[in-house]
Amino acid sequence: MQCKEDISCYENGKICLPATDMPCVVVIGGGFAGLSLINNLHKYKVQIVLIDRNNFHQFLPLLYQVATSGTEPDSIVFPFRKIFEKYENVIFRMAEVTGIDTDKSTVNTSTGYIKYDYLVVAGGSTNNFFGNIGFEKFGQGLKSVTDALDIRSKLLQNLEKAAITCSHEEKVILSSVAIIGGGPAGVEMAGALGEFKKYIFRKDYPELKDIEMKIYLIEGTNRLLSVMPEKLSDKTLNYLTGMNVEVLLNTLVKSYDGTSIELDKGKTVQAAAFIWTAGVKGANFHGLPTAAVNKQSRILVDKFSRIQPLGNVFAIGDVAQMVTDDFPKGHPMVAQPAIQQGKNVAGNLIRLINSKPLLPFLYRDKGSLATVGKKRAVANIFGREFGGFVAWVIWSAVHLMSIVGVRNKLVIAINWMWSYFTYDKGDRVIIRKYIDRTNLKTTIKHGNNENR
Repeated sequence: MQCKEDISCYENGKICLPATDMPCVVVIGGGFAGLSLINNLHKYKVQIVLIDRNNFHQFLPLLYQVATSGTEPDSIVFPFRKIFEKYENVIFRMAEVTGIDTDKSTVNTSTGYIKYDYLVVAGGSTNNFFGNIGFEKFGQGLKSVTDALDIRSKLLQNLEKAAITCSHEEKVILSSVAIIGGGPAGVEMAGALGEFKKYIFRKDYPELKDIEMKIYLIEGTNRLLSVMPEKLSDKTLNYLTGMNVEVLLNTLVKSYDGTSIELDKGKTVQAAAFIWTAGVKGANFHGLPTAAVNKQSRILVDKFSRIQPLGNVFAIGDVAQMVTDDFPKGHPMVAQPAIQQGKNVAGNLIRLINSKPLLPFLYRDKGSLATVGKKRAVANIFGREFGGFVAWVIWSAVHLMSIVGVRNKLVIAINWMWSYFTYDKGDRVIIRKYIDRTNLKTTIKHGNNENR
């Protein structure tokens, strides 16, 4: 709804917007896709309204560094209002989207509803535990800064508990970490923890000098980083095993009770920390056509990123699935497709407003990157393969340039330089305690694990 007055207000359940004759484009989600759309659309005569549950953009590729005490959380986030302070036609509203009414062209939120002329759903993705209650209850996903802080607190609290317990068995379990999923997030988490184990663990926790910190990386397929060439997958495996990370390939996780991880083929490993990176699903919203949403909660779109049969509603980024001959399962749920889709839809919205033909989305794969630690990384850039130091430099440069905000770039660069020369991670603080949903002392009795 647009108010008669040229102000923002709230009235009778309606979130009013500044008066304008321009078409109103509502964007749900300020991730890579939503931010790209707005950055490419704000120069045109449209009113843009961004709705997000947070008041900041978060740089997801570096969540693992926050989780492993390598980076401060405020270094990978940037407030939306600061990003858009010079965009006169961009309005931000912090709210939780509760549903979409495509018949009335409204977005319902926790603070009221907003009328739109065009809608772009860019809500991103969330953890997919595939219905396993144990994974969700006792494990930690890695899809937000909140998740990363939970993991960091969990890991550090476990080590503090291990330092004071008299039981050798408890010390081992509390010091052990299992990472599920051998994609980029899992590999980078395992590499960061491998460095923590080598350079920090015994220095910070002398009480545990006789304990080996066990790090498990568990992958259901026959290799790590399946999106990369096999040669780079093998190189990644060698890097991790050289860092004393125990990599379990062709291994499926069946259950987790807070300490014991049941694997297939009758195997079991024990770890008090369980980090899930093995599955994601779209952050779907009630009210969209049922036929347009698949089992992974991703929204099916046409070659223009439109949701059928809706002519004025688009979906981009992780939440969208565009099936093509080259991508029968949709584009990868990573930053580059999201950024490119945002740019394409921005142009198509203007074409749609001006009654011009839309242009189909064509994904240009710029390659993929993953780091396993200092001077250890793999990169596949435009068909060329790199490993070791060169790949690590490429990875560092690409991520540093992609971070929003000059201050954040400087802070991250300084942190990386400090870590490079000292092997230290200076952010080993428990800002807020993680509320543990298990009680290790009562689950371990005479060497046997019991479900609670």
